[in-house]
Amino acid sequence: MMDCPYYSLNTYLKNTYGEKLYKLSLNAGMTCPNRDGTLDTRGCIFCSAGGSGDFAENPQHSITEQIDAAKRRVRNKMKGNSYIAYFQAYTNTYAPVSYLRKVFMEAISHPDIKILSIATRPDCLSNEIIQLLQELSAIKPVWVELGLQTIHETTAQYIRRGYPLSCFQDAVKRLSKAGIEVIVHMILGLPGESKADMLATADYISDLPVQGIKLQLLHILKGTDLAKDFFENKFEVLELSQYTDIIVSIVERLPENIVVHRITGDGPKNLLIAPLWSGDKKRVLNTINQEFRLRNTWQGKKR
Repeated sequence: MMDCPYYSLNTYLKNTYGEKLYKLSLNAGMTCPNRDGTLDTRGCIFCSAGGSGDFAENPQHSITEQIDAAKRRVRNKMKGNSYIAYFQAYTNTYAPVSYLRKVFMEAISHPDIKILSIATRPDCLSNEIIQLLQELSAIKPVWVELGLQTIHETTAQYIRRGYPLSCFQDAVKRLSKAGIEVIVHMILGLPGESKADMLATADYISDLPVQGIKLQLLHILKGTDLAKDFFENKFEVLELSQYTDIIVSIVERLPENIVVHRITGDGPKNLLIAPLWSGDKKRVLNTINQEFRLRNTWQGKKR
């Protein structure tokens, strides 16, 4: 039996590599079409100034230097010497192919790196970039993490996502054809969305040729336009009980082959406005696991 009631990333890594691999958050110094004026200058409505890379290393350092610095940061948490190079900040395929080849090759060539994981947008994946990713995947596994967040167009426009659902679907199709593993990011608690809306997004993801999903609570962070709307009482954030119910309901619907990379997330404590309960990660995880037990999901799903 598994040590948790769903196909977690830890379970997948232990089954595949015989050990836990720790993610090293890297910053290749890129920006985003939602920030440089191509689509917008404000970014997504929920995104901090750090472009979701608030925990990433210093982009002024080389990729090798960043890997070594990140390893030192997690030394007390790690057993072994195997890691995932995670290009997290901003849009990590938003650069010339020559530059992408340089930084990705430097990361994937590092002896301690077992997997290359790249967070990006579906509208920043030209055929040339996908060809590069395919070449890299012949060296070591490559994951592409795509920020879908929601399938609902009204919400997508509100959060300033900047691309239609058809763009996302096409990117997944082309990545799948190239043999690249895809992990989809979904945000729970977006303003105006009901539980049924969130379940519909999860069902859509379940029908795609993707290998993983990240379920992320909506965080209200200082300095974002979302924070302005929150302080103007335009919406309410989820309570822990609501989030727990939605998380468990989604996981119960997922195909058993989809790896659940995340069921909660950490907002930078110096930026987090709400929900403040999300800062107690241990409590959140314990509450979610208890709900799985109450629904008998823990015993029901084995691998």
